Amino acid sequence: MTQYLLSLPHDSAAEPTMATMDPAELEAAMAAAGAFIEELMQSGAFVFAGGLMPPSTATTVDNTGAELRTANGPFVEAPEYLGGFWVIDVADEASAVDWAAKASKALSSRVEVRALQEPPAED
Repeated sequence: MTQYLLSLPHDSAAEPTMATMDPAELEAAMAAAGAFIEELMQSGAFVFAGGLMPPSTATTVDNTGAELRTANGPFVEAPEYLGGFWVIDVADEASAVDWAAKASKALSSRVEVRALQEPPAED
C-alpha cells in the first residue's frame, strides 16, 4: 500500500477560515467533508486529515545558517495555497485518483494527488 496526499487548493486572493465563513456555507462544507471522511474510514483508506489556516498566519523558520531566522508569512507567495488535506493509504495511484474524484465532487473543489515518498527497498 502507498500513502497519498489529497490536497485542496485555495485562491490566495481570499483567505477564508471557519470563523469568517457564512454559517450555512460552513455547515454544508463540514457535512460534505464529514461524509467523505466517513467513507474513507469505512474503506480503511483514511490515515489523517486537516484544514490549514491561511498563509498569512504562517511563520517561516530558517535555522540553516549561523543564526536562527524567522519571518512572518509563508515561505513562498503563490496565487493558490494549500487549504486542507487528507492522507490516505491505498493500493495504487488509480485508487488515490478515485478518492480525489469523490472529494472533488463532495467539496466542489479541485484536488491534487501526490504520493508520499517511501525509502528505497533494501537488497
